[in-house]
Amino acid sequence: MSQGFSSSFERLLAELEKMPGVGRKTAQRLAFHLLRLPDLEAEALAVAIRDVKKNVKPCSQCFSITESDPCSICSDPRRDPSQLCVVEQPSDVLALEKTAEFRGRYHVLMGVISPLEGLSPEDLRIRELLARLRDAQVKEVIVATNPDLEGEATALYLSKLIKPLGIKITRLARGLPVGGDLEYADQMTISRALEGRKEI
Repeated sequence: MSQGFSSSFERLLAELEKMPGVGRKTAQRLAFHLLRLPDLEAEALAVAIRDVKKNVKPCSQCFSITESDPCSICSDPRRDPSQLCVVEQPSDVLALEKTAEFRGRYHVLMGVISPLEGLSPEDLRIRELLARLRDAQVKEVIVATNPDLEGEATALYLSKLIKPLGIKITRLARGLPVGGDLEYADQMTISRALEGRKEI
């Protein structure tokens, strides 16, 4: 335990440090910011966290996050059911939706194949993806996994499963930097990657 910090403050630091990209110094800055918040704002934050944990769940069709099932994208009749974009995480759906370029539907894998992290194809939503592809409406699957080693391995694995089904399978173009994450790419980069996708 650090000198001078109370046990409550240390517990808060420990919880903040569990968040992605948050080290000790960032956790301290956030904790001191929370201490300075007026009680009503701190309580509003606590309620928002509780409500999101209570109300937000995966969509039963695409596995993105939603409060209503199916989600607003899956239930929108204006979306093109012939195109299905496969992404790693719900945050990738948000990144693609910001571009307003893609008008199809999504499928969230909830990860990528990563032996180092103990994630195999059985740990992902691949069975559910194949079940969706049995619906004759899907004509093209766009694989939008991140352009890193795990994302590429997952894309190749999906390609081997989907090609025999006679469905066109494409990959986002190389507008995205290798090693970068889709959720951090700007709208123009994602738009160009969507426009320049190619068959794999």
